[in-house]
Amino acid sequence: MLLLLLSGALAFYILQKLIYKRYWKLGLGISIGFESRSAYEGDTAFLKEEITNDKMMPVPALEVNLAMDRALRFSGEAKENANVSDQSYRRDIFTLFMRQKVIRRLSFVCEKRGFYEITKADVIGYDFFFSRSFHDNRELRTSMYVYPKPVDSRRIALVCRAVSGMVATQNRLFPDPFQFSGIRDYHPSDPMHQINWKASAKGQGLLVNQFDSATNIRMKMILDTEDTGIARRDKLNEEGIRIAASLASRMVKDRMELTVTGNGMKPVVLKEGAGQIQKLYQELACIDIYKQTERIAGELEREKQTLLSEVIYVIISMNQDKETAGAIASLASGGNLVLWVIPEISDLYSRSMEGVPGVTVFRWEMEG
Repeated sequence: MLLLLLSGALAFYILQKLIYKRYWKLGLGISIGFESRSAYEGDTAFLKEEITNDKMMPVPALEVNLAMDRALRFSGEAKENANVSDQSYRRDIFTLFMRQKVIRRLSFVCEKRGFYEITKADVIGYDFFFSRSFHDNRELRTSMYVYPKPVDSRRIALVCRAVSGMVATQNRLFPDPFQFSGIRDYHPSDPMHQINWKASAKGQGLLVNQFDSATNIRMKMILDTEDTGIARRDKLNEEGIRIAASLASRMVKDRMELTVTGNGMKPVVLKEGAGQIQKLYQELACIDIYKQTERIAGELEREKQTLLSEVIYVIISMNQDKETAGAIASLASGGNLVLWVIPEISDLYSRSMEGVPGVTVFRWEMEG
């Protein structure tokens, strides 16, 4: 009797091993994806796992192993089976009965701007006695953008105020004689042809016609992501990208026509519309600050060669070397207004480039 039981157990052991070897992944669905297409630096996002066993045979144990960029760190309960080294690794164990689906949501923190993908999952199945494991690789297609974190709106408002002052200056440089807006007192700097002689004859002094500007002022933002320092300044570079994102968003809301370009990204033309801002955020998310790029001086030189009137330039660059400063000053010498936004460490910044002719300098100080 004992021999019969042992023979039956051995036969069952061998049979289930053969069955699982052949059928363990039949009807086994592995679906893993980011719940959101995008997030901002510092946000908490979620990864959704759907494991389906669509067959009339249970899976006693199924191990699913994932790896994603270490800048996406599992948080909360999701940290229990996770570890971080060169990447963020996650190991999940599932027990699946017949015709069963298991869904899990794994939270993670987006610690850094970037574009992230998960392309595969390693799957390991076990038989009833855990005597043998079966391996499979599943291709995945899931990705998400982590956008630059919005900067302090009050500080962006200060930059916008500087831009608005430049817009007003540009408007005064190019008044439209067909847009009459009223009459005011004469000033010695006013041209004689603007004097309204009829109105002046009725008053106590000379009066001049006043005109509104109808010029189509365009903005062009040039972002410099090259690091020319001896020691890397990633913190300042990332802050420059954040400034570009927040400032562009604010300008579009104010209905300004804006082109954003730089030595580390493709040009993006922005008009009023959320879709275009999203395109810009995606470009900014994909900037690789460790990739060697052209000096911003080359970009500015080409800009000067094709210089158009009625364009206000906003240059965002942490580099204050003579070549960069000279290129910016040369661009301003063409007659267009330039605002240079300089991200810098508050206790380490240099005043060696205190004034560049024709350029308004805005120092964006960060804590060390």
